Amino acid sequence: MPETRLAVEFVCLGNICRSPLGEGIFRHRVAQAGLTHRFEIASAGTGGWHVGEPPDPRSVAVARRHGVDIAGQRGRQLDWAHLDHYDEILAMDESNLRNIRRFERSGQRARLGLLLDELPDRRLGEVPDPYYGTDRDFESVFALVDAACAALLERLRTRL
Repeated sequence: MPETRLAVEFVCLGNICRSPLGEGIFRHRVAQAGLTHRFEIASAGTGGWHVGEPPDPRSVAVARRHGVDIAGQRGRQLDWAHLDHYDEILAMDESNLRNIRRFERSGQRARLGLLLDELPDRRLGEVPDPYYGTDRDFESVFALVDAACAALLERLRTRL
């Protein structure tokens, strides 16, 4: 019997701040757990403004400070086919989750949800967009996404 392989995608608005952190942090945690061969991990934006561009330099810097390399990622835009390809599509906020749900249909493969729903004791329902913020905002986003990715990996291990 072949091993189960799960496909996970993180989604924000432009795919330059939050979702690249989700992809990078989750990839890093999966690698530390020795499970790289069991996952496909990606990120996308609901908007197409940054397709082909690297993540925001502040996201790259905060990730690097925590030992996570996201510099090689490039922006992608979500499309309806992602709902048939990925097992889990996790939005950073309600607005982007609503945008993803526009593609929703019966029989799709993907389970849709908010990333912070992975945290049982979460104070925030959404990962705030740090784009117009400071380095401290990027640190806060990193911490939130990291905690949620840890919980996500624990939940998904039960499916492997």
